[in-house]
Amino acid sequence: MRADQTVDVLGEPWVAETIGLPPDEEGAVVATLVSRRAAEPNGRAVLHVHGFADYFFHTDYADWWLSRGYDFYALDLRKYGRSIRPHQTPTFVTDLHDYFAEIDLAWWRITERDGHTAPGSVVVSAHSTGGLTTALWAHHRQPDGLAALVLNSPWLDLQGAAWQRTAAAGRVLDRVGRRQPTRELSRDVSGVYGRSLHRSYAGEWDYDLAWKPIESFPVRFGWLRAIRQGHAEVHAGLSVLAPVLILSSAATVNAPELTDDVHSHDIVLDVPQIRRWAASVGPHVTYVAVDGARHDVVLSLPPVRKRVYDELDRWVTAYVGR
Repeated sequence: MRADQTVDVLGEPWVAETIGLPPDEEGAVVATLVSRRAAEPNGRAVLHVHGFADYFFHTDYADWWLSRGYDFYALDLRKYGRSIRPHQTPTFVTDLHDYFAEIDLAWWRITERDGHTAPGSVVVSAHSTGGLTTALWAHHRQPDGLAALVLNSPWLDLQGAAWQRTAAAGRVLDRVGRRQPTRELSRDVSGVYGRSLHRSYAGEWDYDLAWKPIESFPVRFGWLRAIRQGHAEVHAGLSVLAPVLILSSAATVNAPELTDDVHSHDIVLDVPQIRRWAASVGPHVTYVAVDGARHDVVLSLPPVRKRVYDELDRWVTAYVGR
């Protein structure tokens, strides 16, 4: 372990490194790079980026890559998870491109510092909002070392009623988002998704509820404006040249109560929208809908999770190699 690393909250052999970033209007800003080296390395690595109101905790997913020789890195973006500071508004940014700074710095550490310099040696993995952000980053940066992009239920359009995606609604969001960026958007959050995951309720996963709250974090107009600007870039067409795998559930359901459907559908995003915009990420996209999967497909129930990993294994073997 280097002097700039500490043992992570996950415990040894996981280590964490704080990445200093330029301050914003709220003050000091950091990101956190969590990592673990493979026991039998194959020279490749994975960089994983979480979704909204989330952070890296699912070592089960990391173990899948580690067992195949990939060094595993996960980035807690600014104002998320390990990177939240007391003076900050959790999750808040007004431009998704701001995240490029910490992704660039993580990329440099993985490639130049830690030796994953060969062309096509790093896979970028991301979930939900992280899938939107990393797709934009890969499109703008086009790094030589990018072997593949693996997106788990990427957020590619705004779910909900059709009127929320009209030009008129967009103009209102743009105006309020610019003038009152920290204003909270009124919304109903049931907490059903969180309760379906956490082991204190109806799930099997253990994570810090301060960093991944059951009822999520507030959504603010400036942040949602940034999301819609990111969606507009996707809809105009990205050109991620590396192979892209997009995984999602097979279906969406509206589930205000904790029923069996919650465990076998995406209850967060609209699956038809993911399917519709998948090909807009790049020229070489594979889309796989996994029947019975949750929104975060690698947190699905065990039999479904096995199918997710089977799909991932086939695709990685074909397009990245072991």
